[in-house]
Amino acid sequence: MDEKFLIGKVQSVDTGNVSVEVDKEELLNNVQIHQIVQIRSTKTGEKIIGLISKIIRKAVADKIDESSDPGFIIENLIKINLVGTLIEKVGLDENVFKRTLNTVPSINADCFLLQGNDLSTFMNTISSNSENPLKIGKYTISEESVANLDGNKFFQRHAVIVGGTGSGKSWTVASILEKATKLKSINSVVFDLHGEYKPLSKLDNTTLLKIAGPSDKPTDENVMFLPYWLLSYEEIESMLLDRSDSNAPNQSRTLFDLIIKYKKEKLEKEKQQEVLNNFTVESPIPYNIANVLSELDAKDSEMVPGAKEGTKKQGSLNGKLTRFIQRLKSKQSDKRLNFIFNSEAKLLEYDWFVSFVKNLLDFGNNKGLKIIDFSEVPSDILPLITGLIGRLIFSIQQWMEVEKRHPIALFCDEAHLYIPANLKGGMEEKGLQSFERIAKEGRKYGISLVVISQRPSDVSKTILSQCGNFVAMRLTNPEDQNVIKRLFPDNLGGFSDMLPILDIGEALIVGDASLLPSRVIIDKPTIPPDSATIDFWDEWGKEKTGSGIEQAVASLRKQQK
Repeated sequence: MDEKFLIGKVQSVDTGNVSVEVDKEELLNNVQIHQIVQIRSTKTGEKIIGLISKIIRKAVADKIDESSDPGFIIENLIKINLVGTLIEKVGLDENVFKRTLNTVPSINADCFLLQGNDLSTFMNTISSNSENPLKIGKYTISEESVANLDGNKFFQRHAVIVGGTGSGKSWTVASILEKATKLKSINSVVFDLHGEYKPLSKLDNTTLLKIAGPSDKPTDENVMFLPYWLLSYEEIESMLLDRSDSNAPNQSRTLFDLIIKYKKEKLEKEKQQEVLNNFTVESPIPYNIANVLSELDAKDSEMVPGAKEGTKKQGSLNGKLTRFIQRLKSKQSDKRLNFIFNSEAKLLEYDWFVSFVKNLLDFGNNKGLKIIDFSEVPSDILPLITGLIGRLIFSIQQWMEVEKRHPIALFCDEAHLYIPANLKGGMEEKGLQSFERIAKEGRKYGISLVVISQRPSDVSKTILSQCGNFVAMRLTNPEDQNVIKRLFPDNLGGFSDMLPILDIGEALIVGDASLLPSRVIIDKPTIPPDSATIDFWDEWGKEKTGSGIEQAVASLRKQQK
């Protein structure tokens, strides 16, 4: 180690922190918070690595004897958080950095500031520790050094990407996706709520899917329908049933019986005896909602023989299903829900589900990255629909033979809209349950969750706590900052205090995929997302004629752009 970078000697040692006394005052001017230092270890061939957390200059009273006035000694101290051990290899072997402390420093151990070539060498050591690196950008403190993450651990442990509006969050996501598409068998789904990742469809191994709008048909290419029979019984109940209705138990039981009845009829017609022997109300088997509605109508107006011969009386369900039928008809006629209640025969074919799942999970035919555009899905039903897709992916992966299971990552953009911290209704709860299950159990079945949000304080704390990697960009809201600070490890001191001062495209990266908590300048993607950041002042300064108001009104009326 270059002696000119020696800044002082260790004066006190705690479990994960040390204090270093700096003898030369000019050296104190060279150090900054969060710089990396190297401390001599008691073990040969090892160096202890730490991050500067505090720089202190204080005057200490020094009384020579009882008769004299006290003098003052100036003490220059640096507080350091210990983060790992650098094991130096001899010969051709490369150095190795480990996030463990084999020893703690001894008193008077030399402490060096990592700078210049030594810093570059160390940062490259960190990046080269991964066998299958995900190149994320450059280190802020050493821009000539490539910042690599462990691609396996990044997805195995789930990840969070957060940042305020304009911080470069979408840019970061696009950069990661772009690098992933260069892998031969990428398998990933992006929940794109506003269509901003549409430009990425130009990348290799990528296909753009769209949740069907009011005028789309099942025969249209790359349009995704999610027919009602894919919904679990609890999901369809949350959509159609009003629990405050006194007749809700009768409505629920009748719906349950009719779904079972018509699923059974479909299996009998398709001669699927093995499935027929074991199916449940949750099994994804087509049935015609028109038949269910017709029978509900019949039961709602049913008259049965009375006690006296020739007389009639109301059936047990007469008048008790009226409001339920009205809600179902209302949903069925809502053009916005065309992707759920479309009645074309193609969507009722028994084999349609196989083709749907292949479209969603298959990674062949240059379609490994699937970007799903949710921009035409009504906001009130969004949590239910995103949760449905998440649940279907989880179920297929769970039931797949282990040796044939291929890992898949779900990128959940604008996650606060459908993975909320505070539930407002039954549909939100059903959607949230699907993602919570993926967060807790997904790793066992090869499913990774990447949570993306500009408001982490509004995202489910249960899901955030299951994530082991954090890419945090500029956050100015105190509530959002506090959420991320609580998720960062305790031994990082004030590392998270940089959140409000990060530059655009700059991130703090902490977690299992990064050996060292790092401040990184994210690589710019070749194809940037359509983040729709409009330069107000510049646009107002231009002379313009005409507007798109009439066309916008027409699109609003027909619910189609």
